[in-house]
Amino acid sequence: MITSIQLRNWKSFSDSRLYIDPLNVLIGSNASGKSNVVDALVFISRVAAGVGIYQAIAGDIALPQIRGGTDWVCLQGYSDFSIIITADLDDCEYLYELKVGVDKSAAYVKDESLVEKGTCERRLFHTDVKNPDSVAIPVYCNTSKRGGNKKIELDRNQIVLYQIKLSSVFSKDATNTLNRFLSLLSGIFVLDPIPNHMRNYTKLSGELMTDGSNIAGVLAALPEERCKDVESVIQSYSTQIPENDIIRIWTEKVGAFKTDAMLYCQERWSEKSTLTVDARGMSDGTLRFLAIITAILTSEKSKLIVIEEVDNGLHPSRVGILLKMLQDLGKRRGVDLIVTTHNPALLDALGASMIPFVTLAYRSAGGASKLKLLEDLKQLPKLLAFGNIGTLATGGNLERALHSEEANV
Repeated sequence: MITSIQLRNWKSFSDSRLYIDPLNVLIGSNASGKSNVVDALVFISRVAAGVGIYQAIAGDIALPQIRGGTDWVCLQGYSDFSIIITADLDDCEYLYELKVGVDKSAAYVKDESLVEKGTCERRLFHTDVKNPDSVAIPVYCNTSKRGGNKKIELDRNQIVLYQIKLSSVFSKDATNTLNRFLSLLSGIFVLDPIPNHMRNYTKLSGELMTDGSNIAGVLAALPEERCKDVESVIQSYSTQIPENDIIRIWTEKVGAFKTDAMLYCQERWSEKSTLTVDARGMSDGTLRFLAIITAILTSEKSKLIVIEEVDNGLHPSRVGILLKMLQDLGKRRGVDLIVTTHNPALLDALGASMIPFVTLAYRSAGGASKLKLLEDLKQLPKLLAFGNIGTLATGGNLERALHSEEANV
C-alpha cells in the first residue's frame, strides 16, 4: 500500500507530504492546492503505466493534459519537480524518488531511484549522476556478489521503473518487487464522475473509466454471480439516497449481439405503482453515487482510489450515508481512498475519530501550497469548543489558525 506522497516544486507546492490511510479527507479553500495533489497522482499513474513523461504532462490525442501543461507543472521559478512516494510491500518499506526536468518542449528524468528500507537498506536502482542517460543497477540484484554497478542505457522520456521492469539484470525476487511496486503506482485511479457521460448505452468493459461513463458496461461484463453480488451491495446503499424508494438497480446487456449495456432503476412511487427508468432518467447525484460504489467494488485490493469533490450532487442530509459507504466498502475491498470536499455537512459528519485522517491544504504566507494534518494544528482543541470541523472550515477559522501558527514560528 502507498503510505505517503511528497511533492517538491510541483505546481503550487514547494515541499509538502500527504500521508495516506484507508480513508483520507483532503480539505481546503479554493486554489489552496487540493486539485494539484490529485494532478500529481494522475501524473504518477500515467508514467507508471508507460506513458512518456512529456505526454503525461502535456497530453496527446488519447490523454488530456495535466491542468496548465508544461507551463505550470513546476513551481514558478523552477524548471524541475520531484515526487517522492513511500509504500509498504510485505511489511517492508520502499522509498521511490522521481525528479523530472521540464521545459517548453520536453520533460525528462533527471534523477530516479528505488530504495528498500529496513535492517539491510539497499538501492534496487538509481540514475547515474555522471551520465544522466543511463541507470546504475547494483550487481547484487542478480548475483550474490556485491560491489560495483551494472549500467544500462535508457530513454529519459520514460520513468526508469517502467523500462527495467522486465530487465534480466534483476533477480527473480527483485523483479517481482519492481513489478508489484509499479502496479501500485499504475493502479492509482482518479475518479471524476460526470453524470451526463453516464446516461448512454455503453460497450461491455473490463475497467471503469475516470468519468464513470461506462458504468453499465463494467457491471454487465462481470460474471453473473459476481454481478448479482455487486448489484446487491449497490442497491443496499443506493436505496437510502433518493427521496423515492428504490426497489432495484441493475444492468442489462442489450442489442442484437449483447455487447452493449444500460443501467436501470425501479422506483416505488406509491403503494400500488412503480416506475422503471434507465440511466437517462436518473438524477445526477444518484449516478455519481453509483459510480463511486462501482469504482470501489470493482477495484483490486491494495489500490488507491482518488475522488474529487466526492459529495457533489448529494443533498447534505445524505452525506452521512456516503461517508459510511466509503468506510465500509473501502475496508471490505482493502482499498485506500482519498477524497476532497468543500461540503461542511460532510466535514461535520466525520466526527472526532476521523480527525487524524483529515489533511488541510492551504497557502503559506509566501504563496506556496502546504499540507498539514488537522490533528497537528495546535489550536484545534480550542477551536473545536466553538463548533464542528464544517463550521470551522466555513468560517475560515482553520486557515487563520494555521497562518497564526506560521507567524509565531
